[in-house]
Amino acid sequence: MTTGQISYSSDVEAVDALAQAYRDLRAEIGKVIVGQDQVVKSVLISLFSNGHSLLVGVPGLAKTLLVSTIADVLDLEFKRIQFTPDLMPSDITGSEILDEDRHFKFNEGPIFANIVLADEINRTPPKTQAALLEAMQERSVTVSAVRHLLPQPFFVLATQNPIEQEGTYPLPEAQLDRFMFNIPLTYPSYQEEIQVVKETTSNKSIELGNILSGEQILFFQQLVRKIPIADNVLEYAVEIANKTRPQSEMAADVVKQYITWGAGPRASQYLVLGAKCNAAISGKYSPDIEDVQAVAKYVLRHRIVRNYKAEAEGITNDTIIEKLF
Repeated sequence: MTTGQISYSSDVEAVDALAQAYRDLRAEIGKVIVGQDQVVKSVLISLFSNGHSLLVGVPGLAKTLLVSTIADVLDLEFKRIQFTPDLMPSDITGSEILDEDRHFKFNEGPIFANIVLADEINRTPPKTQAALLEAMQERSVTVSAVRHLLPQPFFVLATQNPIEQEGTYPLPEAQLDRFMFNIPLTYPSYQEEIQVVKETTSNKSIELGNILSGEQILFFQQLVRKIPIADNVLEYAVEIANKTRPQSEMAADVVKQYITWGAGPRASQYLVLGAKCNAAISGKYSPDIEDVQAVAKYVLRHRIVRNYKAEAEGITNDTIIEKLF
């Protein structure tokens, strides 16, 4: 398999290279990020699957540090956008300006980068949030009827604080559906927190090396799509997505009881891509049902809408998803 200057004698060898690249990335990221193994794994799966991720957690859990560390170990351009209530769409996409020759020239915004950190994305109004819709789906930005292509690879990592409601604007379903994964961050364990405090209260400095180039990431993104999947595994992924829809004939009883709206077809696509990548980084050459289940919560939890009964009884999205298996 060959792409540009990257070549392997077979797809099997290429999958082995992807698994090794994943291990190298984990080791390098682990120099800075303590714990959060499942979070790091999920972010890298979405990166290799050419998807975007939403990181949800309370302040102080190193969400921003995680994103900047991943950017450091990849040879990619990284930009951070701090979302605030007064942010305008043009502050993200860019705008046309009049140059010294009195000609209009497009001035690129911070969205023109390989990795974009949308920090506290729910702190800006829907009008500004919508500026990301075209970029995340089409990998382009349209300004004054002119389409501008974004650099490749392109990856949005957004962070969100789930406990603060004042001054925040919940992401609409259309925006949430653009994210491949919804990744919750939890507090570190006691021992992990001790290690974090030791390392962050000293003058120790850590040098990170570049593990992958943009060309290599694009190669692995194409490789993930080429990984074969058995019909029964693909059908299982589609069935799981269908089970979340109360109107579907396949709807589970728990869904009919607690869900208003279920996941759309994009969920089925991401379940399959996520399962393929999860299998590849685990050293397998084709995904099985366990690989679909491994990524299901991350794909589905932000695509299902609970009803009042579920909220009143304290039934979470994760609890409903677990019952689908």
